[in-house]
Amino acid sequence: MDIKEIQNLIKFVAKSGAHEVKLEMEDFKITIKTAADQIVPEQQTIVQHLPATAPAVAAAPAPAPASSTNEAKADAPADAATDHLITIKSPIIGTFYRKPSPDKPNFVEVGSAIAQGDVLCVIEAMKLFNEIESEHSGKIVKILVDDASPVEFDQPLFLIDPS
Repeated sequence: MDIKEIQNLIKFVAKSGAHEVKLEMEDFKITIKTAADQIVPEQQTIVQHLPATAPAVAAAPAPAPASSTNEAKADAPADAATDHLITIKSPIIGTFYRKPSPDKPNFVEVGSAIAQGDVLCVIEAMKLFNEIESEHSGKIVKILVDDASPVEFDQPLFLIDPS
């Protein structure tokens, strides 16, 4: 089973409303649980707005939106000024990292020019580090998530100016 199949399984379980799914094969076991009352953020001081049942994967940290200070900054620009921007969203649930390892530089910064296929960040899910690549070319206008923060499926991560 490859990472795409695992990601699709996670999405399916999250949408199905099932509370727990276990899959055992010859060489591995996967358990996917969804229960908001069991989710506890790890050393984070983040304002969380969780739905009634938020999906969780094994021992993954709680999904959470960007911190309240980032939300306040995101509301500051006029909507007309941001209409042309492209939003890059998280394809999976996990922990967002801006750099490949603690001793390496960030993949991108605000103002960085990017091309289609460039790696923007990694998201750790089930001890696997998934590189998130840009589907668009342009310039990074805003990074919406703090490093080492939990993210949920379809959560906005970056704003890109395609011009």
